[in-house]
Amino acid sequence: MAGRCGKIVNDLARNSVARDQKMPLFRGVVALFQAKKVIMSASINRREFTALLAALGIVLPLGSARAAARLGSAVPFSFEGLVEAARQKAARPYAPPQTRAADVLERIDYDNHWKIQFRPDHTLELGGGKAPIRFFHLGRYFKDPVGINVIEGDRSRPVLYGPDYFDMPKDSPARALPEDIGFAGFRVMEEGAEKDWLAFLGAAYFRSSGELDQFGMSARAVAIDVALPTPEEFPRFTDFWFAPSETGTLTIYMAMDGPSITGALRMDCDRSKGVVMDISARYFMRKDIARLGLGALTSMFWYDQSNARSGKDWRPEIHDSDGLAIWTGAGERLWRPLNNPPSVMTSSFVDRDVRGFGLMQRDRSFENYQDDGVFYEKRSSVWIEPKGGWGDGTVQLVEIPTDDEIHDNIVAYWVPLTPAKAGDAVAIDYKVHWLADEPHPPAVARTVSTRVGMGGVPGQPRPKGVVKFVVDFEGGVLGDLTVKDGVLAVVEASQGRISGVYTLPVVGTKRWRAFFDFTAEGVAPVEMRMFLKNETATLTETWLYQYHPGRLVAVD
Repeated sequence: MAGRCGKIVNDLARNSVARDQKMPLFRGVVALFQAKKVIMSASINRREFTALLAALGIVLPLGSARAAARLGSAVPFSFEGLVEAARQKAARPYAPPQTRAADVLERIDYDNHWKIQFRPDHTLELGGGKAPIRFFHLGRYFKDPVGINVIEGDRSRPVLYGPDYFDMPKDSPARALPEDIGFAGFRVMEEGAEKDWLAFLGAAYFRSSGELDQFGMSARAVAIDVALPTPEEFPRFTDFWFAPSETGTLTIYMAMDGPSITGALRMDCDRSKGVVMDISARYFMRKDIARLGLGALTSMFWYDQSNARSGKDWRPEIHDSDGLAIWTGAGERLWRPLNNPPSVMTSSFVDRDVRGFGLMQRDRSFENYQDDGVFYEKRSSVWIEPKGGWGDGTVQLVEIPTDDEIHDNIVAYWVPLTPAKAGDAVAIDYKVHWLADEPHPPAVARTVSTRVGMGGVPGQPRPKGVVKFVVDFEGGVLGDLTVKDGVLAVVEASQGRISGVYTLPVVGTKRWRAFFDFTAEGVAPVEMRMFLKNETATLTETWLYQYHPGRLVAVD
């Protein structure tokens, strides 16, 4: 369900842009005309005037925020207060949301949901128009409302829901909902409100179109008990507060709640290059958590050139991300191509004070996807950059089998060495980069492709059970070297036999290609490791691979 909901978020965000551009402006004109008539016929003060405009869907500028939405009464607000509220809530039993009008919301399926159009004249604007905010309607997949608030100094005011925020078809099930039902989430538009670049909808997920302006994978506050025998838990953002950023475009505060955890987060969003989120997160445990994943990322990988046999579609490759990149605390750069495994696989990369990790989309060639509808070559890479030392722990990669692109089947996150226990508090600070590439690329060459085929030599009888791996590297000084420079491939495997290792430059490019044959011993997954070097230096990042014997090519 989580993967399907993630794809629905993308579609809803994409469809909403086209809808909003068709919205007529006459409602705003009518409202202003009505306000003018009342003002001319009565003597009212500023507070009464503001209340009148709010009743008509018009709100005067309030400090640094201007809203065409109705706002409620002001209450004190601070991040410290939000953190303390999360701490106190964690000491109480979890109270799940009481879904109102659930039968009606169940009837608002995907088709009915996208027909509900947000009215652009109710857009909430912050920071002098830098961050117009529009809201999502509730529906079958998002039944529980979230609180929406605007910060003014040390106080905040709630945005008051009304059905007039949306245009609905006459036969829409949404017309039967209570008039104070609330919002499902929100999206942040570009200046001018032509299209969105950030969306929060469902559980504790969020996503951005990033540097290349194409929604794809998502991030979430935490991942709880992923790929364990017990059910995965999905805490949810319950409330949001917006303020103009002092350093970026928009600051968002969030309250999070779930059966095992509560939280308070501050996110400062900067759009000067791609999208960078500077996050301060404070979590409090209600219960013991077997596997607490921090800085969690969720993506989709079906197939690429390495496992194309598992893809049944006409397109050459289908994936939001093609690899996991890690910058270890010791400074080593790792690249692990993603898999579509035969069963759920969890890979752990032990580290101390990891410098960064991310799910990346390195293949940027349209020719390798041939999809001009969803543009996989433009999907954002997302990099987690810890601030301060995160101590001992592991970067974990979870790969789940899939047979279609509608499922988010890849998860990556950081797991602290010390398990989270009831009553614990966890404070982390980090940045999330939504970019075309890593924000701190390595000085050495990087992996650019991984291919697999029959082992042996073309034109000669092929040995049974042998698979050939072909890995291309590019970057650093590698492109300036020749066969006289002694470039060697260092290859290791957890089991089996490696043979036929050699390297050569790829004619007409600055790439080098490494070859080796592999013969498995048994059917257990094989962990592989390779890098290129010469007599003076390591020339590439370390290529890692998890090979499932018999899965990629016919070897008998």
